Amino acid sequence: MRMRRMKNLEPRMERCAEYRIAAPELKKGSWRTLKADAKALWVEVGCGKGKFTAETAEANPDVLLIAVERCREAMVVAMEKARSMGLKNVFFIDMDVANIEEIFAPGEIDRLFINFPDPWPRKKNAKRRLTHRGFLDKYCRVVAEGGEFHFKTDNAPLFEFSLEEFAACGLQVNALTRNLHKNGIVGIMTGYEEKFHALGTPINRCEVVCRPITLPKEEKQAEEA
Repeated sequence: MRMRRMKNLEPRMERCAEYRIAAPELKKGSWRTLKADAKALWVEVGCGKGKFTAETAEANPDVLLIAVERCREAMVVAMEKARSMGLKNVFFIDMDVANIEEIFAPGEIDRLFINFPDPWPRKKNAKRRLTHRGFLDKYCRVVAEGGEFHFKTDNAPLFEFSLEEFAACGLQVNALTRNLHKNGIVGIMTGYEEKFHALGTPINRCEVVCRPITLPKEEKQAEEA
């Protein structure tokens, strides 16, 4: 997410320090200590300004939600939202999701949310798409086998590309729809989603069941290079 640079970013971040995990790598394998009674650990990739994050945490008080966002200007807005709502079950990390395996232990996550990621439309940038098989391989190692990641996008070409990647990796796809809100609002919307739904743009969504993925050796080497 691109936002204007905030002159008062650091003071705002400091006021929300209780919601930010400054050294997330130290929590690897022990995230649930943040909420000992959590029935599940959910992670949102690219939380933006946090509308979906805050509303999901509020609607699921027995779940521990970790929101990942590499744009600090967006993340501080999300943290302020959580703070104003008095939420106690959500925390934030400013990092690139490519490093997810450095932060979460194998099988530690129960559910992952990928909402409206950058489509990277140029073919040469396909590996940057968060639903490329290289990322899927990472997700399926940190999400428990049988756990899910929920994917939403307004970008039809990205959705079709993603379905092809899921199939290539042998992943089961459930609840697939190319027009989520056709008959009325379904679930919690992101701020971005609200704007595009109001314009009449169909929202694509699916749920993908995680299982171990074995990439061909040459692809694996290319991802690690």
